[in-house]
Amino acid sequence: MIFLRSLAFNVAFYVWTAVICVGILWSLLLPRRSMIRVITWYFGTVSWLERTLVGIRYEVRGREHVPQSGSFLLAAKHQSAWETMKLHFLVNDPAIILKRELLWIPIWGWYAARSRMIAVDRGAKGRAVASMVRNARPVRDEGRPIVIFPQGTRVAVGAYRPYRIGVGVLYDHLKIPIVPMALNAGLYWARNSFIKRPGTIIVEFLPPIPAGLGRAKAMQELEERLEAATDRLVVAAGGPATVRPKAAEPATAAVSETAS
Repeated sequence: MIFLRSLAFNVAFYVWTAVICVGILWSLLLPRRSMIRVITWYFGTVSWLERTLVGIRYEVRGREHVPQSGSFLLAAKHQSAWETMKLHFLVNDPAIILKRELLWIPIWGWYAARSRMIAVDRGAKGRAVASMVRNARPVRDEGRPIVIFPQGTRVAVGAYRPYRIGVGVLYDHLKIPIVPMALNAGLYWARNSFIKRPGTIIVEFLPPIPAGLGRAKAMQELEERLEAATDRLVVAAGGPATVRPKAAEPATAAVSETAS
């Protein structure tokens, strides 16, 4: 039954997405915020498909920890494609840090560029950090939340991957708080998995890490709190706890980005 429901969802999702990507091209001519409303409507239809065809619902906890004004870094766990399609329901007008190659995807990349996401050229090495900070400053000045996946890619539940330095660099330069976001989406919509399992995904915002703590302390606090909260959500839903190495290497990679 799960296989058949997953088949129905995957077919409906990809066909519907293809139709919508072409069908709403006219929205690229609208003001950016109006175009975002059209795209958010599409994400809402995907949520309906999830509920109807595979029985995936979601619950949000800790909304009181999300600042009501001003920019902040939303440091989110990244376990699947699911959370990337819910960000516009979770925070207002997010700017997602993503790898530049995603902007080259026909049609989809046009929407991402028009939405004014923050693109990073991973091949530029040290220059990528400077460009990320430079491109993030106008977003901060607009008061938009900046979404970054601190491990740099999708990570399966129970797996460990070091935190990358991009979130720390932005924290240092932008002087804004970090709001950690834990979730257990990978139990129901696993990375690169055809199967989608019914259940309730939990998204939990944690208390902000205030600006000004210093990069090392902020990174340590982020990883400890976000990993602990994510393990709590995963284990409570019947999933595995993360097995971390005894001496995890410090975050040293240059940048973070969305799913690869």
